[in-house]
This record gives sequence, C-alpha cells and structure tokens, in this order.
Amino acid sequence: MAEVFFDAVERARLSDLFDELGPEAPTLLAPWLTRDLAAHLVLRDVDPVAGPGLVVPGPWGRLAERRRQALARRDFAWLVATLRSGPRPGFFRLGWVRRYPSLNEFFVHHEDVRRAAGRGPRTHEPAMDEALWRNVGLAPWFLARRLRGAGLELRWAGTTRTVRARRGEPVARVTGPPGELLLFLFGRGDAARVEVSGPAAAVEALRGAHLGM
Repeated sequence: MAEVFFDAVERARLSDLFDELGPEAPTLLAPWLTRDLAAHLVLRDVDPVAGPGLVVPGPWGRLAERRRQALARRDFAWLVATLRSGPRPGFFRLGWVRRYPSLNEFFVHHEDVRRAAGRGPRTHEPAMDEALWRNVGLAPWFLARRLRGAGLELRWAGTTRTVRARRGEPVARVTGPPGELLLFLFGRGDAARVEVSGPAAAVEALRGAHLGM
C-alpha cells in the first residue's frame, strides 16, 4: 500500500481554505493576511535561491522577504493554484522532508488561518495523529531551546505517551492531542487547546518563554 503523505493533505485543505476566505483574511501571524501567508508558502516551493532565507536571518532573509512581498502582490488565485500544484521536483519531494518539515509547515500554517477565522481544533484520523505525534517527538528540544529555569514534558492526552522536550527542574507538563502539542511547540500557545500543569515556577517559566523557530 502506498504511503499517505499528510503534507499533501494539509496543502490541499489549506488551498481550499484560501479559496474560501480570499486574500484579505487574518492569520495568527499578524499583520500577515492570507495573501502574505500564501506568498510565503509559494516562495518556499518555487524559489531555491531565496527560499532558505525564510529561516536564515541577515541578507538572505531580507532577500526572501523582498521576493515574498513581490509574490504577495500577484493575483491571489494564481498564488493558490501554484500552491495547490505542489513543489517543483527536488528537495521538497523527498519522503523525509514531506513527513517532517513539510507536514509541520502545512499543518501549522493551516491552523494559523483556521484559528484566526474562529475555527476550533479538528479531529484527525489515527494515522494523522500518529504522524503529528512522531513530529512532536522529533526535535522538541530545538523548539523549546529558549525555555529557561524549567524542564518541559509533553503528553498525548488520554494516553501514557510522553516526550521530554527539555531537561531541567521543576518540570512543566503540557497535555493535549498531538496536533495541539505541535502548535504549542511552534509558538501558538494562545491558540493551542492544551492543559499546562506543574509547579508554579515551571508554569511561569513556560508561559514567559518564546517557543518555536
């Protein structure tokens, strides 16, 4: 049986949502609107020169932002159609890229639009939850690297499955479904439907930390 790549599922659903909401809808990445986010994703897919600047600061990052702004001025229907068509042959077609960074990218940005539109958490099929949980455990220490003065444990709600995201004492625990935990790790704590527990000092340290890329 062929593997289901959930990045493609999220790409298609986000494209549908862009079509539904149009270019001027809000996102969780204010002041970005949907056209800005669509341009960001298209740049990632089609511009191998500027694309790395989406995560690399400095001159490369400034180049990426200039090209993203130029894309954002293009016709929104073209942007969505380009996004829907998928990445060019190459790096973003590799299986491990699709399972990890691309699934994270499209899941989190899909929720950036959904939550800003007032839509709540989704119920995922078990295989999707497993894929998201796998990504929660892949490198949580990196996404939680700015947390100081506390450890961090992530628990899949309704199970005993846990991931230690950061060592240290006291320990804060964040409990929720895999997708909500991933949103929390990527800095969408205000939107993620999770439960935070633990000693007051650990919870306070976590609330004050900037998680994500």
